[in-house]
Amino acid sequence: MTDELLTRREGVAGYLTLNRPKAIHALTHGMCTAMIDALTSWRDDANVKAVILEHTEGRGFCSGGDINLLRDSALNDEGQAGRAFFYDEYRLNHLLFTYEKPVAAFMDGITMGGGVGISQPAQYRVATENTRFAMPETGIGLFPDVGGGWYLSRLEGRLGQYLALTGARLDGAECLWAGLATHYLPSEALPEAKQRIAAGHEIGGVLSALAIKPPEPKIAPRAAAIRKHFASDALEDILASLAAEDSEWAAKELATLRLKSPQACKVSLRQLAESATMQSFAQNMAMEYRIGARVLVLPDFAEGVRAVIVDKDHAPKWNPPTPEGVTPDQLDAIFAPLPANEEWKPL
Repeated sequence: MTDELLTRREGVAGYLTLNRPKAIHALTHGMCTAMIDALTSWRDDANVKAVILEHTEGRGFCSGGDINLLRDSALNDEGQAGRAFFYDEYRLNHLLFTYEKPVAAFMDGITMGGGVGISQPAQYRVATENTRFAMPETGIGLFPDVGGGWYLSRLEGRLGQYLALTGARLDGAECLWAGLATHYLPSEALPEAKQRIAAGHEIGGVLSALAIKPPEPKIAPRAAAIRKHFASDALEDILASLAAEDSEWAAKELATLRLKSPQACKVSLRQLAESATMQSFAQNMAMEYRIGARVLVLPDFAEGVRAVIVDKDHAPKWNPPTPEGVTPDQLDAIFAPLPANEEWKPL
């Protein structure tokens, strides 16, 4: 086990508590395997009726995965450690998705990347006034993994494509509106909610009793524009659609997209299109592992992390630099099956 993840039993609940406050609880490889171990041990424990997924102090639930490990792996070991991290992280995502006991994830604060991956599989997903949800991977040359293809492709009105490409942040009210959260509670009600769940009360009833009416979702008036401009699975079409509209919103979204990795954007659109036709979450995770194993060692990832996180100059030099430069053959190579002994498999 690791002190970066705290596990405990309280009443009928098993608690998984993320504990890296200085890193906004970003997931390490050890945290992922520790969660797998705890969930596996509780699966057959009749005294554990529910799982609570939460974080210790700090301004976020979980800011993502261990980006520094991934970049170091891309630069120094040809992606070996990064692929091992993805493999177990995706196994954790799948285990949560298929878990037989109810899981309640409390998305109080920043919930991004890997944090989305461990909260979206939960049967109960609690947003608050502090929630800030995003999948910002295209800004660092990656794609919305950890199950993002499954969840985002199934949102209404092309909202998933919009979130995947732009990395836009949603607040708690917007998460409830979009279906990314099941309940909206004030943050001060969370301790009471967890205590009642641990005492054996039915989770849905507890959360409904403590829920409040959220503010109006700010994104709702943009729903029609998002559906219109992000309708295509071709990045060039989306850019042209936004460029053709003379509005401040369209100009802002166009400028945002032009900062993202063209390769990552095209990968994301294809990822969501393929995931939408899949019959199982395991199929989706196997696809995302293939993509991740390859994109991790392509130039855009290390460059994107350098520009956004290391040097913070926010001036990445993408390769290829334009959408037109990302060819169908390049995408086919990223999505192609791996050798049989390297393919991802669930627990």
